[in-house]
Amino acid sequence: MMMNKRIAIPVENGSLCPHFGHCQAFAFVDVKDSIITDITIIDPPEHQPGTFPRFVSAHGATDVIGGGMGPQAITLFNDAGINVFIGAPVDSPEKLANDFIQGKLQLSANYCDHGSEGHGHGHHNH
Repeated sequence: MMMNKRIAIPVENGSLCPHFGHCQAFAFVDVKDSIITDITIIDPPEHQPGTFPRFVSAHGATDVIGGGMGPQAITLFNDAGINVFIGAPVDSPEKLANDFIQGKLQLSANYCDHGSEGHGHGHHNH
């Protein structure tokens, strides 16, 4: 299966940051034919609502792997055609990306269904 992806992972201190909006940087993992070819760490702009999804999208991400994320961010990613996988464990971007490529990533939550609206997560007021 040919798979060219650019996976964005919010990180702090070299591992996945469980709070999407509070991460220090993003790791952009480039995958070609299911092999990681490059990992680039990029500092995001100052966090405002909607900033990080736009930043990630502008850097060409196809997928986002995160810990926790608010519904607004998920909607913005989905609107940009980016798949969101949340509930990922705190691990290195390389391990997370490899597990993702191999279909072994353990997620406690998964919002990649573009068809259903209103996940009923409207109680997060950030």
